[in-house]
Amino acid sequence: MAHLLIVEDDELLRDGLSAQLMQAGHRVATAQDGNAALQMLQSTAFEGVVLDLGLPHIDGLTVLRRLRERLPALPVLILTARDGIEDRVEGLNAGADDYLTKPFNRDELLARLQSMLRRASLPAFGPPSPAPAPGSGVGNLRLDPLLPRAWLGNEAIDLTQREWVLLDLLVRHSGRVVSREDVLAAWQSEPSEAGGVASNALEVYVHRLRRKLAGSTLNIRNIRGLGYMLEAANA
Repeated sequence: MAHLLIVEDDELLRDGLSAQLMQAGHRVATAQDGNAALQMLQSTAFEGVVLDLGLPHIDGLTVLRRLRERLPALPVLILTARDGIEDRVEGLNAGADDYLTKPFNRDELLARLQSMLRRASLPAFGPPSPAPAPGSGVGNLRLDPLLPRAWLGNEAIDLTQREWVLLDLLVRHSGRVVSREDVLAAWQSEPSEAGGVASNALEVYVHRLRRKLAGSTLNIRNIRGLGYMLEAANA
């Protein structure tokens, strides 16, 4: 099982979460504020984080952004009372892998956490390969769907499972429009996914991919009212 960090300022909830996750077989450490969380993340290797947003000293979103600068692939599940779609989008855009609102169901929390950890263990999150293997691609981007891995030139790209599915779909339909419905259907067909994602959060993942393709010969173009298309940046 995984070594997890719970970052939660509510003592009763923090202790309850810790007991539940240890009962499920995980090793658990806890932090009651953002400053303590960042210190622990610097000194200890964790395999996943359950993060509240309303933290004292340093808020959860700041913790997440700083964490992502050092640990881009560490799985993070936001657990918060902020249930607005704007909050969800902001959390995902800051680098969260999943988002669950309070009050929550214990079984759903465990299922989402297991799904997140399972995705993080896929080869797409592993150490970079020295060079791209044969596979599909466009421009200087190459994909190997058997691993799955992606490279820009000889440099591997770190991708979440949803980012990988989205990029693979765009590459396979390069030069053609991929509808929002196609992307959502592809995500929901993944056996490792515990539920879908809100359609209005799709822009968050597109934005993430654009940043990861920065400096390449490619561009993800928004076709208003239709979807997205991968094309050469100078097309």
